[in-house]
Amino acid sequence: MSQARTGPVVGVLAGAGIVVSLMQTLVVPLIPQLPQLLHTTAANASWAITATLLAGAVATPVLGRLGDMYGKRRVLLISLALLVVGSVVCGLSSSLAPMVIGRALQGVGAGVIPLGISIMRDELPPQKLGSSMALMSSSLGIGGAFGLPLSAVIAENTSWHALFWISAALGALIAGAVVAFVPESPVRSGGRFDVVGAIGLTIGLVALLLAVSKGGDWGWASGSTLGMFAVAAVVLPVWGWWELRTEQPLVDLRTSARRQVLMTNLASVVIGFAMYAMSLVSPQLLQLPTSTGYGLGQSMVQAGLWMAPAGLVMMLLSPISAKLSRAKGPKVSLLVGAVIITAGYLAALALMGHAWGVLVFSCLISGGIAFAYAAMPALIMGAVPASETAAANGLNALMRSIGTSTSSAVIGVVLAHMTIDFHGRALPSEGGFRTAFVIGAGAAVLAGLVTLAIPGIRKAAALKAVPAEPAAVAEGAAAK
Repeated sequence: MSQARTGPVVGVLAGAGIVVSLMQTLVVPLIPQLPQLLHTTAANASWAITATLLAGAVATPVLGRLGDMYGKRRVLLISLALLVVGSVVCGLSSSLAPMVIGRALQGVGAGVIPLGISIMRDELPPQKLGSSMALMSSSLGIGGAFGLPLSAVIAENTSWHALFWISAALGALIAGAVVAFVPESPVRSGGRFDVVGAIGLTIGLVALLLAVSKGGDWGWASGSTLGMFAVAAVVLPVWGWWELRTEQPLVDLRTSARRQVLMTNLASVVIGFAMYAMSLVSPQLLQLPTSTGYGLGQSMVQAGLWMAPAGLVMMLLSPISAKLSRAKGPKVSLLVGAVIITAGYLAALALMGHAWGVLVFSCLISGGIAFAYAAMPALIMGAVPASETAAANGLNALMRSIGTSTSSAVIGVVLAHMTIDFHGRALPSEGGFRTAFVIGAGAAVLAGLVTLAIPGIRKAAALKAVPAEPAAVAEGAAAK
């Protein structure tokens, strides 16, 4: 691809990732008002959040496999179309059921980022691939950081439905840009779709993530929570058995078991945990009343503005991470990221008493995440054939989702149980926030230890496309 064509492709794909991450933060300012807005209970209103999580987790590996089989650009457009439809449904809804359906459709957009990274591998020259993948991988954090203050301003100054109409417009705009500027990849795996594997993975993942995300509401020892864990414990091993025996699996577990892929995916779980811990703790700390003695008394908009520079840091550091990966290997970039995240959480213990301190440590943590997220696709794609990149990146994105879901559950339990009584309300205590920061630091340390177990990869080797298998190339050519 010529230099003139490279820029628009990278810009459009990174824009698609940012739009998807903006969608995921849209409802954050609405969370306290959702029960009233949807005429339901707080427990039921939380399904508007959970539905997006579940749909995204299930859709990401499935869409990755479909992209490898039938064309990554085609499946990416389908994902964006469903995001637009979901946004329209939410924009028209004023009750729980349509909102949950719309949010689930929006969640399917999570597949855009791994599909975009895979398109880059197929289309971009090697010298542009590293920095482009780094930007695409970091777009999740970039959009999230900017989305919070933007959605807060919109929600405070106009109808809450406007958030979803804006989401629909952005999704339609970026889909049009994909049609205009992003070529379809000729690399196809062909074959038949593993329907049984998709059903098994859906049941197992939904059961696991429901137990993790709703356990706090249902009770960790309740029959519903334990039942969901039991279903996951039975279904997922059976699913793995099926995937190892079918000729064309949804997820190639043999490839996923390669040390480089396995350790990178494990690191993704822990990095996802560390990333989401900051997203949960910092806004709450900023918005608690100053009369608690440790709250910083900021409004939702002000809190979002204090957090927004973290997105800029991710954008600025992602190309630096790519340069480090070219020079020393993506393993080094991932390790550097884990060290910076650890330093950020330790700094939080000293800086949490000031709004500017939250800005400093959130930027530190986000900088580390930029290094880590930029390195992961390079590590994955350095170990899988070109015909499997979308599925492999989809699985890696799923691992991050499992990390964020676990983080939500663990940090939620900590802040719910370490509280103070504030005028009859239970609020997270200062000790609870400090414990959450220590847990975040521990997760980053664990990510560093897992990274050390990844086989060493020097310089740009991992950033070069692995040649496609001859059969895959032939099938891709035949499909054109």
